[in-house]
Amino acid sequence: MSVLIKGASLLGGEKADLYVEDGLIREVGSLGAKTGADRVVDADGLVALPGLVDLHTHLREPGREDAETVLTGSQAAAVGGYTAVLAMANTNPVTDTAEAALGVWEAGRETGLVDVAPVGAVTKGLRGEELAELGLMARSRARVRVFSDDGRCVADPRVMRRALEYVKTFGGVISQHSQDPALAPYGSACCHEGELSGRLGLPGWPGVAEEVIVARDVMLARHTGSRVHVAHVSTAGSVEVLRWAKAQAEKDGSWEVTAEVTPHHLLLTTDLLAGYDPTYKVNPPLRPAEDVEALRQALADGTIDAVATDHAPHARHDKEHAFVDAAFGMLGLETALSVVTTVMVESGLLDWAGVARVMSTNPARIAGLEGHGRALATGSPANLVLVDPAAQVVVDKDASLSLSRNNPWHGRKLTGAVVASFLRGTPTVLDGALL
Repeated sequence: MSVLIKGASLLGGEKADLYVEDGLIREVGSLGAKTGADRVVDADGLVALPGLVDLHTHLREPGREDAETVLTGSQAAAVGGYTAVLAMANTNPVTDTAEAALGVWEAGRETGLVDVAPVGAVTKGLRGEELAELGLMARSRARVRVFSDDGRCVADPRVMRRALEYVKTFGGVISQHSQDPALAPYGSACCHEGELSGRLGLPGWPGVAEEVIVARDVMLARHTGSRVHVAHVSTAGSVEVLRWAKAQAEKDGSWEVTAEVTPHHLLLTTDLLAGYDPTYKVNPPLRPAEDVEALRQALADGTIDAVATDHAPHARHDKEHAFVDAAFGMLGLETALSVVTTVMVESGLLDWAGVARVMSTNPARIAGLEGHGRALATGSPANLVLVDPAAQVVVDKDASLSLSRNNPWHGRKLTGAVVASFLRGTPTVLDGALL
């Protein structure tokens, strides 16, 4: 299939046409009314970005297809501008074997909407005790390179050390859910520890419960010469640790620390919990405004490498409870780019090249997805998205392609909208609608 994209704004600021054929960008420039294209897309006023890559998506399949499936999650991802997502391992059964990883990978291939890369569990059953089949998952056709017990922390330092040593042998990375369970018990701690948690009577989740794990893990990465990725950073203290660690790693060169932040931690604050709305219950919890500001600055200056959605769909019967009993998590795939545009671009903290860096190039590099995150240049894979940077969008949770409705952005006006997405040159979204 061939597509001619006319008049898109590229990241250098210039306007150009892109001719796409057989999955590759064949020509970039002023191409006139090039004949022979199967489809012509008018991109005047639109920004062209490499297709977005999400390091942190919960697709719920297998085991909780009432909340999400690989298909519905892929649909939501495509309309959100994504061409690749990493599917987290806390499914049922857990993705802790090569067979399980292959099943997720094959389900993603069948959709043909985004590339679905399975994340393997670090430990069997996410129990934090015995390493999962890291090597077998890495050697499988799914080619797993990112491993995480997300939802639970690899709390035992000896297990974490062994995991880092193991993945080093094939260039893998451990993505850590940084939550010391002794300081923030799983399942109960649900509100940033402070005046508000005390007033509301909600179990506190102190920032230090994240920060001590981040500090420990960057030291373990340095000791092993391996790679650690810090998932959903939420506190200013973690930013301080990461800034120090990155400076040390840059001097050494033998180890690497990367980190991600979610859209909701870039905009929402713990004040929203005052109404006990379980939509805003997430792990790690929403934090105060000073933490949010630190996260924005860290994303802008490169201390935090990537935006990752932590898209966590839940069926109504899991979310519609008293706050302390409701499930943790929020939707994110369809709105992430709009939140980043609203928070980071409109404020001047990022330009569109910066958006491409934190939502495509860096995530693709961290995950080892060679066909994604590439510059939109001749010969590159045609994984790309067209964005209307000025569009004003009012989020309607009932219009979501996800099976779930736990959308924290419902009713909010956000800036920026995905107009078209292309996976290896094939349009998956046009005029903002799934094909």
